[in-house]
Amino acid sequence: MSQAVDNIQPSYPLFRNDEYKASIKNKQDNYEERHSDDKIQETFLWSTTKEYQDLNFAREALTVNPAKACQPLGAVLCALGFEKTLPYVHGSQGCVAYFRTYFNRHFKEPISCVSDSMTEDAAVFGGQKNMYDGLENAKAMYKPDMIAVSTTCMAEVIGDDLNAFIGNSRKEGHIPADYPVPFAHTPSFVGSHTTGWDNMFEGIARYFTLNHMEGKEIGSNGKLNLVPGFETYLGNFRVIKRMMADMGVDATLMSDPTEVLDTPADGTFRMYAGGTTMDEVKDAPNAYDTLLLQPWQLEKTKKFVQGTWKHTAPKINIPMGLDWTDDFLMKVSEITGKPISDTLLTERGRLVDMLTDSHAWLHGKKFGLYGDADFVLGMTKFLLEVGAEPTHILCAHANKRWKKEVEALLASSPYGTNCEVHISKDLWHFRSLMFTNKPDFMIGNSYGKFIQRDTLHKGKEFEVPLIRIGFPIFDRHHMHRDTTLGYEGAMYMLRTLTNAVLERLDEETRGMGTTDYNYDLVR
Repeated sequence: MSQAVDNIQPSYPLFRNDEYKASIKNKQDNYEERHSDDKIQETFLWSTTKEYQDLNFAREALTVNPAKACQPLGAVLCALGFEKTLPYVHGSQGCVAYFRTYFNRHFKEPISCVSDSMTEDAAVFGGQKNMYDGLENAKAMYKPDMIAVSTTCMAEVIGDDLNAFIGNSRKEGHIPADYPVPFAHTPSFVGSHTTGWDNMFEGIARYFTLNHMEGKEIGSNGKLNLVPGFETYLGNFRVIKRMMADMGVDATLMSDPTEVLDTPADGTFRMYAGGTTMDEVKDAPNAYDTLLLQPWQLEKTKKFVQGTWKHTAPKINIPMGLDWTDDFLMKVSEITGKPISDTLLTERGRLVDMLTDSHAWLHGKKFGLYGDADFVLGMTKFLLEVGAEPTHILCAHANKRWKKEVEALLASSPYGTNCEVHISKDLWHFRSLMFTNKPDFMIGNSYGKFIQRDTLHKGKEFEVPLIRIGFPIFDRHHMHRDTTLGYEGAMYMLRTLTNAVLERLDEETRGMGTTDYNYDLVR
């Protein structure tokens, strides 16, 4: 079954060739002991019923496609946002390979991250020796200015103490006494990737400022701190910086991985590029205040900022859509005394014009939605602004307070009255909902494509198309460079949703002389 050198084919259409089809059939017939096609279809159809949904929602001991990732993944992303910082994970090599691959598939960039490769002996005797060698080697080989340490399940289960291990590494001379090694305990079996980002940022802020608050004076540096949280749309970092520049606000993004995750292909490899500097972190308590752009995922950071830096960290919502971008900019203006620029007012007006142009296509359309807490809340707000109707909202790692917040938002609009909010549920739960109470579309990450395929398998009239907004996006390219925040982000989301509706309309009206009556086009 070798390929011809002058006709190399990818998996599709290669596996459609007769020899591969015969090989797969032979495997099924002789080795799989599979059920008959009729039985498989019967079981599939049963899995789309309300009876199955009730059983599905009653399960307690199993998670199927959890719609979240683990804590150290978020810690790695946070560390990547600081200048010349090497993420270091205390734990097994396989875990770090997973983190690097996960981000590599989303950002299409090499991801620098090391592990001290704990194996069976470390699981029994502890991983201190691994950390001695790991910190010394990482510093010598990769020459970072800072190493940010997080943990995996193995280290957490056996109770490794990062503070003690790092301190002992200094005493034993494996790293210099003044070399920056902030850390965070990030057990994978609790929380999620957003929790890990929060823990890592708090660890970095604690390292540089907790015992160095003498002489700090709020407002003395004339800056504003902006903490992005677990954010994978690189355009969002850029649009926030642009909006602040338009207003003349000197703002510091506290963790900015924009450059290292979007390096140019010019013949030079950049292990480190851009990022928030250590001096900016040290200076952060001198800012006017700190705004948390994704407050539902930054609870530990908020507690530290308020308790140590003595900033108010006023409550805002993620700046998605029209209203919440307005609120964000007005809060920035209130804190800094800077007026909202004419450029931003013009941009806002263009967004309103776009909303006016497109609202008729989105009005009354039904959407299922899943993802991270702040993103889902912001997307819900935007859907209500355009007159769309959320039907199912799912966030696997949100709490009951978040659920009440979303329900209050839905209750504030006539378009939110028929929506269900689900926490601590997974995408297999979400799959049931797509069959028993079908929306027009679902919004979420790449994993929703399997749900779309299942709904299509039942019949074209049952298909729920996926609109890819969120993290991770593996099966499309360059979407991580887009923007979901600010007026610009609202324009992107509006364009994405409206064109998905129009594409679906085209798909349903292609029958020549039968259904081709509703194109938005005149010959």
